[in-house]
Amino acid sequence: MSTFFYMLLGFVVGILVGWFIWGRLRAELDSVRGDLDRTRSERDRLRADSDRLKGELDASGRARADLESRLRDTPSAKAGADKAATPAPSALMSTTSAAAKAGPAKPAAAKKPTATKTAAAPKPAAKAAAPKKAAAPAAAPGKADNLRRLIGIGPVNERLLKGQGVTTYAQIAAWTAADVKRIEEVLNFDGRIAREKWIEQAKLLAAGNEAEFARQFPTAGTASNS
Repeated sequence: MSTFFYMLLGFVVGILVGWFIWGRLRAELDSVRGDLDRTRSERDRLRADSDRLKGELDASGRARADLESRLRDTPSAKAGADKAATPAPSALMSTTSAAAKAGPAKPAAAKKPTATKTAAAPKPAAKAAAPKKAAAPAAAPGKADNLRRLIGIGPVNERLLKGQGVTTYAQIAAWTAADVKRIEEVLNFDGRIAREKWIEQAKLLAAGNEAEFARQFPTAGTASNS
């Protein structure tokens, strides 16, 4: 009887010890799985950052190539302008000589100082009309918005958008599918505008709905904005 009791006690103790060890191993396994999931998430985030940086680098390269091309074209444009301006003196000389030849033929014109004064009288009216030309630029375009408030728009993308004439939230909010395709070709980011909801963000900011913008896009304006 005592032998059976000890065997039963040993069996129960073995089960308890085994259950304790299994619990510890299972907790360790869950911890390892959690670390693995976090590592995968970090890996995906790093890949996304790498793709974004690569895209911005490509965009910067294109912008640099465009600027270099413009700088190369500038001297040739200047040379063309100088060549076009060269014949001007000869034309001026021919006009002057023609006027000199025609001058002595009509000496009677010098006997009419009254007509000359009368013709000179309207000059003040022309001077008065001059300020109207200067007042035309007063209708300046709308003030540019801070496009970097939108998630996904960093310094490079902001510069490229301004190069396309996009400076306000209202412009982005009014983009059509054709506009999105054209801008994505410039930025070299296929599908990014829809993925990061640029148009939705711009609509809220253009309407001045700061509270709803902050609720829907809490990371806007932070270090991880772009």
